[in-house]
Amino acid sequence: MQGPGRSGSARQFTSRRLVEFRDTDAAGIVHFSAFFFWMESAEHELLRAANIQVIDRQPDGTEISWPRVCAACDYLSSLRFGDQFEILVSVAATGRSSITYRFRFEHEGRHVAEGHVVAVRCLMHQGRKPEPVPIPEGIIATLTELAG
Repeated sequence: MQGPGRSGSARQFTSRRLVEFRDTDAAGIVHFSAFFFWMESAEHELLRAANIQVIDRQPDGTEISWPRVCAACDYLSSLRFGDQFEILVSVAATGRSSITYRFRFEHEGRHVAEGHVVAVRCLMHQGRKPEPVPIPEGIIATLTELAG
């Protein structure tokens, strides 16, 4: 499930999940790495809701995408196998070619974790380093409308 949500005064996009067995360690507690997959998945849900392609193939055959340049997560409490939880996604900052997303994980009103990801809009070159390109104002406006 997905959609715009509210938490406090800032608009946030909300994604709901269920902890699956594959997300846990031998004790049934969510492994730290699962949060990074969930952040990326929630970001992609937001982009789909905004009708923005993760890989945007241009008519001339070039591709524009959003490689990550930074990702972090702080853990405040645990999640366990079978828990249902929410990921609240917000746009924390935008730059010429970058966007910083904030993620807040909650379970039954309990703050579980928070993280951030910085993605850079880039022209992708086969066999070469991605080239940062400006984010169109329309994309920024759409994302901030959905996720503050």
